[in-house]
Amino acid sequence: MDSLVLSNMFHRPARTAVSVLGIAVGVLLIVFTVGLANGTIREQAARDANVGAELRFSSSGTIGIGGTDAFRLPASVVDEIKQVEGVRTAVGIGQNSVDATDNNTGKRTIDGVLLEEYSAISGLRIVEGRAFASGRDEAIIDTAFQRQKKFKIGDTIPIYERPFTIVGTYEPAGGPRIKIPLDVMQTQLGSEGKISSALVAIEPTATVDAVGQRLQERFPEAQVIRMSDLEELYMAGIPAMNVFLNVFIGIAAVISALVILLTMYTTVTERTRQIGIMKSLGMSNAKIAWTITQEALLISLAGIVVGVVLTFAARYGLNLITTLEVEISPLVIGIVLLVGLLVGAVGALYPALRAARLDAVEALSYE
Repeated sequence: MDSLVLSNMFHRPARTAVSVLGIAVGVLLIVFTVGLANGTIREQAARDANVGAELRFSSSGTIGIGGTDAFRLPASVVDEIKQVEGVRTAVGIGQNSVDATDNNTGKRTIDGVLLEEYSAISGLRIVEGRAFASGRDEAIIDTAFQRQKKFKIGDTIPIYERPFTIVGTYEPAGGPRIKIPLDVMQTQLGSEGKISSALVAIEPTATVDAVGQRLQERFPEAQVIRMSDLEELYMAGIPAMNVFLNVFIGIAAVISALVILLTMYTTVTERTRQIGIMKSLGMSNAKIAWTITQEALLISLAGIVVGVVLTFAARYGLNLITTLEVEISPLVIGIVLLVGLLVGAVGALYPALRAARLDAVEALSYE
């Protein structure tokens, strides 16, 4: 039986290859799109959480993604936060979205920081060049962003429609990839003396929940978020993304089913005489139907494997030219495998039943 299935597949190698490729493209679109969406959000959340703080203190209704509005928190709130029991230190920052023609979304979030205070809490260190000077149009960037964009110390990057000079690179990556002086950002937004949020580090003997509760009681109008919750908040903050992904997966699954249906239907039509011979030799209808189904399942499996390989190749190529992350989850691959085989079986259902129902005499006389 196995030799019959394999011989059927290789009888028309070009058609089999096209069918495998058609399914592989569907798998590539599903795994790559889901991986890109999830990977980008998770990578953003991981970088925003990698700032040496356990809590983020901000205005009500925000979760830390930079906007374009003026800041609402008075910078003096940082001193008040430091007085709360269990708080080791706190630092105010500004986050703002700016136009970026070299970014896929057309926008980029940047940080405005007091570099000395921010470095003390985040562990930021200058790797090349120097720190920016307060009040100047200067910026520092993380090393991954430098490699991707091939920037050199002394190059300029457009921010607020004017050039900012890149004076240094830093590690580790944490928060937005570009950081500028906080006072420059405040002046640009007309937010002198204000910040968008504060990073809060707690004492080793304190607990995050306890300190967070004290901050919430002291500042009932503020929003206090655990940095460990950012990923979940970011994922939940884009509900339309899940709807889009589900629709996209459904469409790709339907296309894959149609590819299998067309392939197997053509196969049955071409092999009408062969099916008649098998019936005349005593092969049962169930065995004939199972032979067609096996072929469809093998083609589906081959398409899934090729699609996953193409996804890894696409991720590697994307990593060479961008800082975008593609998360290839074993769970997603497992789901795609199960759905792909199910789709293959469904696509082969009608051709298999048609083959089983062929009359042996008519099939033998088919030309």
